[in-house]
Amino acid sequence: MAGATAAKVRVLPYKDFLQPALQRRFATSGLVILVVAYLEALLLASWDSCWLCLVWVNQTSANIRTQTVLWAWFPLGPAGIRTFFFFLCGVLIITLRIAQHHPGVRTTSSPFATFLDSLRSFNTLETILTYAFSAWAFSQVYLWCLSEDAGLEYISYYHADRARLNEKAVFLTTHCVLVGVWHGLRHLFSDVDRLHYGIAKPPPRDADKKADKKANADDGDFNTQLQKLAQKLPEIVVFTLTQALTSTTATMITYSVFLRGFVWRFTMSLFRPVYNLPKTNMTPMTLPFSLTIILRCLWTSVLLTFVWTLGNEAFSLFMVKNPLKNNKPLTSESRDPNGSLLNGLKAKKLSIQCFAMWELAYIARDFPDRRKAIYEDIDRKNGPMWSQIYKICIDVLKQIETRIDNYEKYGKPTVPDPALDLDRNRAPEKKRLTETVPRDEEVFQPSPQRRGYREAIERTVGKIATDPGQPSQLSPRARKIAEFAKEELIKAQKQATGTDDTEGLAKDFATKFVESPFGWPFRQTYRRGVAKVLLGEPFGEVSLYANAAFALSGLAVRSLQEDKYGYVQRDVAGLVRTLTGLVRKVEGFREGVVVSWTDVEGRRESREVEEILEGLRWSLRGVVDGFGDYARDVGLSLGDLRLAREAAGVKKAVREEEEKEVKGRRLRLAGGETAAAGVKITEEDVMGRRLR
Repeated sequence: MAGATAAKVRVLPYKDFLQPALQRRFATSGLVILVVAYLEALLLASWDSCWLCLVWVNQTSANIRTQTVLWAWFPLGPAGIRTFFFFLCGVLIITLRIAQHHPGVRTTSSPFATFLDSLRSFNTLETILTYAFSAWAFSQVYLWCLSEDAGLEYISYYHADRARLNEKAVFLTTHCVLVGVWHGLRHLFSDVDRLHYGIAKPPPRDADKKADKKANADDGDFNTQLQKLAQKLPEIVVFTLTQALTSTTATMITYSVFLRGFVWRFTMSLFRPVYNLPKTNMTPMTLPFSLTIILRCLWTSVLLTFVWTLGNEAFSLFMVKNPLKNNKPLTSESRDPNGSLLNGLKAKKLSIQCFAMWELAYIARDFPDRRKAIYEDIDRKNGPMWSQIYKICIDVLKQIETRIDNYEKYGKPTVPDPALDLDRNRAPEKKRLTETVPRDEEVFQPSPQRRGYREAIERTVGKIATDPGQPSQLSPRARKIAEFAKEELIKAQKQATGTDDTEGLAKDFATKFVESPFGWPFRQTYRRGVAKVLLGEPFGEVSLYANAAFALSGLAVRSLQEDKYGYVQRDVAGLVRTLTGLVRKVEGFREGVVVSWTDVEGRRESREVEEILEGLRWSLRGVVDGFGDYARDVGLSLGDLRLAREAAGVKKAVREEEEKEVKGRRLRLAGGETAAAGVKITEEDVMGRRLR
């Protein structure tokens, strides 16, 4: 048995097979950056000496033919040196991605909450500094590649040994660093570190099966990912040009208004110990914004943005290539494939668990040999392989149900009821055990009501004219003055706002602020709230739950022909009931979520919910269709089937079941005495039985 063999063989961890695959994909992304770096190095070459030159040299004694070949594009020449440094600038970014990549979406309540989380994270500083350093290194290599005629040396000599700091070079360097800071912030804002894992969706059952079969088979394949990268090239080029224009304009304004003095003094302090520079730190009279320097800033922005963007896209595509090697699952090379896969499914790191679940879904769909190995592995420690897989996948799916229950029990917002508020205000307050300072208020006063802004001001105005240490009331004249002040305050409020309802005015102001572009960071949208509950915090990956459902469904359905021990059919009833309950739970949760007042659009749409429901319904439909004829044998009642089909989206489920039962009874009674006597089993019989 596979389990007996596994007991004698050391089970290799799943990461021992995943990490080499990820390293190969990282190398592929690096190769893309290397090609781009080489092309950019050629663009910065001096093309006057790039061609094959034939020079005939005439000497006094004889004509000697000298052939001089200048290979400016030769990898071991200057182009190779530029390529190496440009490659380092690009590979810094994908190295950052290796350290910070994560599966799933960020499940925060609002963009402002995301900002607060990022502000406290070291990854934010690391990202900005990495982009800034990459841009600075690129600028130094670019300045080194230029000729002396460009006039972009840091130190220029006007008369003899009088050295002067060249502000054009300083501005170009500052521009590149600011572009790096901007792209670092955009990297964090757009959550570029997220990896979109695939879903091993079963082939369709309808007429489009042939059309979609190849797409499903090649999902995540290297060639497919390469084609996707090629298709995104026009979009990357447009994005690069747009970012170059925007960043150049922004850096010119930022440098001249905010940073010029500081950058000039800082650069002077760096070069003054080496060169004989003036003692004063006074900036030049004119700005360094000539047409040539602006065009060079645009050009460097294009080169930087293109290598960063293409590198990030290549990394995001190649790193989520399907968990296959040579068209076989990653764990196929293990001495105990089932044990290594089981180790990955139990991993605590989300990315490893997602890859292992993705591989399991592929096995359930495309690899009969591995499925049979799972069915036949019954002597494994802690139970048969199928039982352990079933428990792990069910536990993963039930995490959704647990989060929904916790939300409904503890965190669900409720719409305030005025009647309940009135009863709550009328309820007596509990006596405090701590001793409090006596307040200068009337003893016999009504129960405390909710005070608004106007009541607070009136109370304050009344206290101003009263001495806190004097128990006596206001004099008649002072009372008239206080009342006059209240009336004038109310009149001023009406003239300014048109209403004396301060609470309603504040709410209207808050709503208008949230609807404006400045209020966008504070919007708590329906999609964010639903994803936070269903997927958990701080990140949640939809593919983990979809692949878990597809893996269970695929293994259960194919066990009808491949499971010779019959272990799978014991859990079919529990699987159907679990999937049915989950579908109904998620649908009820989706309809019952209260939309926040900050969600100005109010759209009750969530792509994450739809993907989870699609996976659950598809899996449930496959199990019901596969075991419908054996429902009673596996412990499913007609009620379970009806609920499962309704949850799976199968319409007329009850009607189909009744018609099927009618036909079965007709066939059984076709040759009997009941049929000879003319007794017919009709639909009315079934409906009468249901009523009884």
